[in-house]
Amino acid sequence: MPAPERIAGSDDIALQLLYFTSTSLSADGRTLVAIGESDTGMPDLYRVDLGSGAIAPLTANRDGVLRSYVYFDGTPYRGFGKASVSFDPVRQRLYYLRGTEIRVVDLDGNDRRLGQYPEGQVTGFTHVSADGRWLCVPTTDEAAFTEDADWEKRDHGIDARVQRLGLSSYLRIYDTASGEEEVSERVPSAWITHVQFSPTDAKLILYNHEWPADCGIRRVWLWDGSTHRALRTEGNGRSRNDWSCHEMWERDGRAVIYHGRFVDGRAFVGRVGIAGGEPVEIALPADWTRYGHFTVGTDESQLVTDGYYRAGSEDTDTVSPFLSRLDVDWQKGTIRWRTLCRTGSSWDSQDSHPHPIYDHDGRHVYFTSDRDGRRAIYRADAEAEALADIFLEAPAI
Repeated sequence: MPAPERIAGSDDIALQLLYFTSTSLSADGRTLVAIGESDTGMPDLYRVDLGSGAIAPLTANRDGVLRSYVYFDGTPYRGFGKASVSFDPVRQRLYYLRGTEIRVVDLDGNDRRLGQYPEGQVTGFTHVSADGRWLCVPTTDEAAFTEDADWEKRDHGIDARVQRLGLSSYLRIYDTASGEEEVSERVPSAWITHVQFSPTDAKLILYNHEWPADCGIRRVWLWDGSTHRALRTEGNGRSRNDWSCHEMWERDGRAVIYHGRFVDGRAFVGRVGIAGGEPVEIALPADWTRYGHFTVGTDESQLVTDGYYRAGSEDTDTVSPFLSRLDVDWQKGTIRWRTLCRTGSSWDSQDSHPHPIYDHDGRHVYFTSDRDGRRAIYRADAEAEALADIFLEAPAI
């Protein structure tokens, strides 16, 4: 198995890809964008020239980390929003939050204030539409995080608090030209942390309810500007007591992929078309239960994951050390599973999760790892000879 190629690394800056719902690669394939954090703990945005490997800062943050989803220990309404960055790869603009400001910076480092979201709100992962016209910033009523000091349960207890206190989340849509908030869609009794515009229709927004008790049916949602619809419903082997997670659009906007675990403990990867019909869910081997992410490739048959695979009884790691490519036949319920390389990541924090993404033409997979002692960005060949090449055939549920 070939070792992955280190694409971007620094002795002074720990680098990581943007969250996997946003690409980190420019459309022309020349530039990679990343979040970097110096030893002072100050995160910023950086650009990496993929030809020369040169790294250049795009922002100059001096206020630490903004409190938001995942980064609960950040400062309220101050600092860089590590969970807030969205990249428009065509127009080469990065959108991010600094305090309550919504900001935009281009790849030359021209950084400006675009708008502002209201105080009294805690934010999650943002997303910019494919046409570059709209930015969605999800927020949740602050009391979900501040009503008491019990942080032992952290994210697992927040949804219950939202229900008990009658709190809401909001899908806030901003015009990327004017910075004006054009839409503020209140979603009652919801803790929304992920939003994604359809890659083909900016009127459609995929969003989640984070860590609900009935995660099997209340995780994955679609809003078309007027109607909110749950995409995974109960029945035909699906239970409200299943766990589902990490929903993501396919590139043609026809369907959404996600993954999770059935009540009986089996992990699965799933796909649901937005036009209607039953989801298709393919169960994985019984001992392939380690956490990870599934990210789409150039079409519905191509996925990459940093989790789940277990290389026999000798593989005792608590998280998966492998990066794997999946070629899926959703109709037949089969997966050709090929391990591409070891990521070597410690998974010691959200920042070191590999969060793999395909490049725009599906030839390479980029991921984050601290395999050499400091977070950096690596690249693997999607067609590389695999350590394991396994054919999985399971009844599609």
